[in-house]
Amino acid sequence: MSAFADWARRATDPRQAKEKPEALPGVRVLELCPGHFGGMVAASILGEFGAEVIKLEPPGGDPARMYAPEGISIAGTGLPFLSEARNRRFVTLSLENEEGRGLFRRLAQGADVVVTSEGAARMEEMKIGYEALSRENPGLIFLALSAYGSFGPDARRRVKDADILCQALSGAPYIVGEPESGGSPPEPHQAPTRLGNWHAWFIQGLWGAFGVLAALNFRSESGKGQFVDVSGAEALMKFADYNVTWMHTAGKARERVGNFDPAVFPYTYIRCKDGYTFIAAYNDEAFESLMTIIGHPELTRDPRFSTPTARVRMENEKALLEILEEWSTTRTAGEILREVEDYTSRKRGPGAAVVTGRVNRPLETLGEANWWERGCFTRVQDPVYGDLLLAAPPWKMSGTPARLQSVCRPPGADNGEVYCGLLGLSGADLDSLSARGII
Repeated sequence: MSAFADWARRATDPRQAKEKPEALPGVRVLELCPGHFGGMVAASILGEFGAEVIKLEPPGGDPARMYAPEGISIAGTGLPFLSEARNRRFVTLSLENEEGRGLFRRLAQGADVVVTSEGAARMEEMKIGYEALSRENPGLIFLALSAYGSFGPDARRRVKDADILCQALSGAPYIVGEPESGGSPPEPHQAPTRLGNWHAWFIQGLWGAFGVLAALNFRSESGKGQFVDVSGAEALMKFADYNVTWMHTAGKARERVGNFDPAVFPYTYIRCKDGYTFIAAYNDEAFESLMTIIGHPELTRDPRFSTPTARVRMENEKALLEILEEWSTTRTAGEILREVEDYTSRKRGPGAAVVTGRVNRPLETLGEANWWERGCFTRVQDPVYGDLLLAAPPWKMSGTPARLQSVCRPPGADNGEVYCGLLGLSGADLDSLSARGII
């Protein structure tokens, strides 16, 4: 281990986080995002950096608690909710009547940030939107998350902000998946493919938290809060990268190419004896290195592969993939890695730019010592939910590290602490509110 790597490990060790200051002490966040993981992600990020997050759920509990792929839940709570409901206090509140909305306004008067997926227009109608709340709390930062955004021709559509809807609206799934072969109808697998596990929601939450952090920085100088509007579809469009510009310039839509790439090849996954591995050669010199490694240096003179432009023609990509897999399927991913490293370690400059790495199954990633040493995962023993293995914050910071301080709690677990401690209500008040379905 180099001297710097040793310093970085000691300086950013997540196990020492509790001994260091937090980045957002004293920042209070109200999270009003029933059934919406984008809002949960945004609030989690702020909470991991030290903000006090109060999650407001309907009296029966957040419907997201019931999201349970394959029916897997613990103590009645689905695994997705358990994985994200960290660093919060849990309060129940109904906004269906004026008394409940009054309690929300009182909480917002003492808050720094509101994160909501309820729709800016609906919040304004209930007189608990940004304009109404900011008159009483000018420093308030109000993050509104929705499918279409808070303005535009489609904004008045009151649709449920679902991850799969945001993905569809963004156009991103259209260019992900296997290419159509030209048959009619296309094969079932030759269809637009959604992006992983709730990508639109997670990206929406990431951009939302980013906007809130920028707004907090501005407020520290000006004292002024602001409205932050994030569309889930628009958030995912950011990940279209150069493809939007390419489509506009070329005057045609990009079609699906699967694991082929229209910009550089090889830059793909290839089969090997124990699964799949990634292989890339970014330039002519690296391509020459790769062809030498696989025992076909003459292919650098083949007109199909001799230039970057020739290599990205689809028919040539398919031919090159077949040649690569003749070599790779006789080796494990580890053997491929060793052969590449052995050759490129003797090269300098562009010729060393051959990249490979095994495509891990999730359990294989979980078993790698590198991620455990970096503190990517953490085990928590909880009295309600038992032994939990959770993903830890991804940031490693030497000064103000993010941290996991608490895990999920039942709905309304912190009603007394919040309503009595922050608003001065009594136990009798809580009993009355509960009996009438307000909390």
